[in-house]
Amino acid sequence: MEQNTQQYAPSDFKNQSPVRWCPGCGDHAILNSLHKAMAAVGVAPHKTAVISGIGCSSRLPYYMGTYGFHTIHGRAAAIATGFKLANPQMTVWQISGDGDGLAIGGNHFIHAVRRNIDINIMLLNNKIYGLTKGQYSPTSDRGFVSKSSPYGTTEDPFIPAELVFGARGNFFARAIDVELEVTRSVLAAAARHKGTSVCEILQNCVIYNNGIHSYITDKEQRANRTIHLVHGEKMLFGTEKQFGLVRDGFLVKAVTVGQDGYTIDDVLVHDAHTPSNFLHQQLAMMDGHDLPLAIGVIRDVDAPVYNEEVDNQVATVRAAKGFDNLRSMILAGETWEVK
Repeated sequence: MEQNTQQYAPSDFKNQSPVRWCPGCGDHAILNSLHKAMAAVGVAPHKTAVISGIGCSSRLPYYMGTYGFHTIHGRAAAIATGFKLANPQMTVWQISGDGDGLAIGGNHFIHAVRRNIDINIMLLNNKIYGLTKGQYSPTSDRGFVSKSSPYGTTEDPFIPAELVFGARGNFFARAIDVELEVTRSVLAAAARHKGTSVCEILQNCVIYNNGIHSYITDKEQRANRTIHLVHGEKMLFGTEKQFGLVRDGFLVKAVTVGQDGYTIDDVLVHDAHTPSNFLHQQLAMMDGHDLPLAIGVIRDVDAPVYNEEVDNQVATVRAAKGFDNLRSMILAGETWEVK
């Protein structure tokens, strides 16, 4: 990621296009948070590209004062990968919904994570196909009633975090659309991470899936059902930070600090940078029911970056073989003439 000493404002990353999402859509807040994160990170707009697939969220490049590419359904990760390899000096953001990113684009998603290409993936998850008018998506819960599942789905959903960890991902964060500052902070952290970063942002679709995340987003419930993880800080949550996460054998559990013999010293400290993903997976899989839903940066670990490794390999082979262009490489092997 190329940073600039110039100071930027969120308005530097906006353009003059009217924003065309439904009033109340979570995309509005996410767009606002992205503008602020880009300004905080300080990469120039002309050094930034925003690439999307198909869906309501994929309209986001239209509202950016950066380079943008609204591509085809499910192919955002593939195109973002190619763009980054061809333009390694650019900061690349991929915007996908749960349908675009995990259904038709699911294979591209896991392989981008596996390769650790230096792109920032924003996965906007409203558990529905909004643009095509309300079909269930790969993240819809079992039994979910929709236009394409009138009697309820008979499938278990993908959990995005589980896919990221299964693909050996090195950066995973989560936010919810109603908490703009948390969203801004995780997006800024994603931009600073070298390698594939995945930020799942839980958003509301007011038309086809209104209130799907209300069990965690409602103000009266949020403090007790979510935990904001910050590297180096105690894992505390609740309206008065009265609850904490502690070890329970190989797992974690929630306790009330000061009761049943548990003190603040028993509460775990979040380490987002530890190479082991054992605890990170447990934290990412909490769902807000038995244990609080984790938001913030859950995992942020350094690892070899695909595009840098490719560049290094090309330079090494070129130096060893004496190639100075494509023609010299092609003619270096056995050749014959057809007459």
